[in-house]
Amino acid sequence: MTISVIVADDQELVRTGLMMILDAQPGIEVVGEAANGRDAVALARELRPDVCLFDIRMPDMDGVEATRQLAGPDVEDPLAIVVITTFDLDEYVHGALKAGARGFLLKDAGPELLVQAIHAAAAGDALIAPSVTARLLAAFSETPMPMPPVQPIDPLTSREEEVLVTVARGRTNAEIADELFISLSTVKTHLASLMAKLGARNRVEIAMWAYEMDRIKS
Repeated sequence: MTISVIVADDQELVRTGLMMILDAQPGIEVVGEAANGRDAVALARELRPDVCLFDIRMPDMDGVEATRQLAGPDVEDPLAIVVITTFDLDEYVHGALKAGARGFLLKDAGPELLVQAIHAAAAGDALIAPSVTARLLAAFSETPMPMPPVQPIDPLTSREEEVLVTVARGRTNAEIADELFISLSTVKTHLASLMAKLGARNRVEIAMWAYEMDRIKS
């Protein structure tokens, strides 16, 4: 099945480059482009692509608000959004993840990670660039929270705690399986249990909960 994507970035050179990379991949088709957030939201609502790739900083409407309108907690049928940025500690990134983004990448992440993020988002998963996961989430976990983090419906098991930490450190499912000596299917089972207990929609929200609750020790 072909994954349909729209790309939104106000820099034409960057936007064109992203589209060329994605269109060159088997199973991915760019079906639209936009130069600002407002047009991106309108285009996404019209085309209903499998994945939206949005720059954080755009005119008229930034990537955070565009993400919130298409994938926020109040959206009945949210779209899959992957956000990209030049700055790995940009304050807008945390807002985009809170708004419902399923991934976060730096613009210099490279084609392989970009394609991985598109596939992950299309599959209902989420990917944050592993090189910045810990720094990004840890930095924002130190900011005052308007409300205390949600408490689990049921206590986490010791294995779920281990999976929680690996997710927060940006590990992929395969890396978690190798690190904890468990199968991929077992990893997915633990992730599903964590999402249910924490009320999280994806692994991004699992990771943010871990940092907000200070579960990650250096």
